Amino acid sequence: QVQFVESGGGLVQPGGSLRLSCAASGFTFKNYAMGWYRQAPGKERELVARMTSFSTANYYADSVKGRFTISRDNAKNTVFLQMDSLSPEDTAVYYCRAPTRQSDKWGQGTQVTVSS
Repeated sequence: QVQFVESGGGLVQPGGSLRLSCAASGFTFKNYAMGWYRQAPGKERELVARMTSFSTANYYADSVKGRFTISRDNAKNTVFLQMDSLSPEDTAVYYCRAPTRQSDKWGQGTQVTVSS
């Protein structure tokens, strides 16, 4: 059974930082690209960052480029998202998933709220 468990969210002031973690299980993690997605209230879920299985090519949405960094630890089946210079526009529930495994269920996500 495939499972994603996201953690590390919270309330942070504008300009602050957070590091999200996602523990994946139920598939061969090292063979898949991994992505971080987010869904803000009233908006569709969007892909914000993606990393290939061997960390050779990363993608970032324009809105987070230069502020967010995706990384992974294949030995621990975990993907991370370092988020710096956060703004209120980054407020959302953040999820991880393997982009090519579209039939997998989403995890519960982790709430990130950026507010003063």
